[in-house]
Amino acid sequence: MQKSGRPTMVDVAAEAGVSFKTVSRVINGQPHVDPAMAERVLAAVDRLGYHRNALAASLRSGNRDTIGFIAADLSNTFYMAIAAAISTVATRERMHIVMASSEEDAATERTLALDLCQRQVGGLIVVPTADDHSYLQREVELGTPVIFLDRPGTGIPADVILLDNRGGARDAVAELLANGHRRIAVLLDARTIYTMSERWAGVEEAFAAAGRAYDPALVVEGLHTPAAARDALARLLDSDDPPTAVFCGNNRLTIGALETILPRGADVAVTGFDDFEISNLLPRRIRIVDYDVTDLGTRAARTLLARVADPATGAHTQLVPTRLVDRGGIR
Repeated sequence: MQKSGRPTMVDVAAEAGVSFKTVSRVINGQPHVDPAMAERVLAAVDRLGYHRNALAASLRSGNRDTIGFIAADLSNTFYMAIAAAISTVATRERMHIVMASSEEDAATERTLALDLCQRQVGGLIVVPTADDHSYLQREVELGTPVIFLDRPGTGIPADVILLDNRGGARDAVAELLANGHRRIAVLLDARTIYTMSERWAGVEEAFAAAGRAYDPALVVEGLHTPAAARDALARLLDSDDPPTAVFCGNNRLTIGALETILPRGADVAVTGFDDFEISNLLPRRIRIVDYDVTDLGTRAARTLLARVADPATGAHTQLVPTRLVDRGGIR
């Protein structure tokens, strides 16, 4: 057992009667650790005050100058734009940003978040994939602020920065209905994703408000890539009763839809959620549910810094508005 000084993982291993490697795997949240052995390690951590002492030493030395940002998919320009906004605020405050991607996997998110906490970041900005974030409860109690961005987290009190996903989708589809479209295709990623669920709810609300029913055959979900959206819309356009308009649940799906529509010269109205690079250069007009993505990242970073300065428990939600704009064509 540790006799003096700050406990280390070696001390925890000795206390629990396990290997150093096992302690490291438990502390870093890695999977496939025997539950009974994990309990022994966590009990030893509590007895020795290992993590608490390490955190206190970091706070005293003033080295917690890093923001951890866990995105859902860094290949999406949406998250890179948010990261740039967070970085701008961090740089101004002489802080650093460490970015990682959960790839929409809950286990990966947990591992990344706990690893960043172990490295004693000043705070976390997380785009949630997991459906329970109580695994961060201890970190919050130890003084690490957590901000949920783009989607709400669960299991811990935390500030949340969200887009008005439902309102934006509702306005977009309501406009298509008002313009006389009755056969409206809807392309979505997995509806288990919070943003997709909210956008789909907005679609349903628009149809209900117009007193019309959507055609389930025109709703395609689980589309993760532009290629998947391209192929899905191609099948719908080749059907006996094709759509005259399409609403795309995110920018990647809009790109995929355009890959089908533009080569065919198909007369299909396009509205998509999220702007994307070169949208203004499209040879035809489309509608975009747009918003200030920089504002999203800036709000998240500023809220995190406010929690660092005043660690009072936060559970406040900020909603960033959307607007419909034209892109492409001659305006």
